Amino acid sequence: MGDLVAETWWWPYVMILVAGWLATDIWRWLGVFAGGRLREDGELLIWVRCVATALVAGVISKLILFPQGVLAETPLWLRLAATAFGFAVFFASRQRVFVGVLAAEAFLISGWLLLDALG
Repeated sequence: MGDLVAETWWWPYVMILVAGWLATDIWRWLGVFAGGRLREDGELLIWVRCVATALVAGVISKLILFPQGVLAETPLWLRLAATAFGFAVFFASRQRVFVGVLAAEAFLISGWLLLDALG
């Protein structure tokens, strides 16, 4: 059996699918079963929302303050300005996240291209 597993090209893909399914689907099913019993204004869900918001804020802060790759080539002031612009558009569009993110991306890319063209 060990030789068969080592020689088949598809075996790693099967393991990835099974391990990925087990790692995520169990939590999804537990969420479905527990979700019907949780109150939306309960302490647990408030805590979960706070943690999720903090994680998103941390990722955004890291991308702005300590970028890697191509984003690191943009100046800090441009990243901050794009963030402020996206935030303003988010509120102007009745808090549509997608619109705010697209606006910030368009601002950042336009600013980056303009700076690149200027020199």
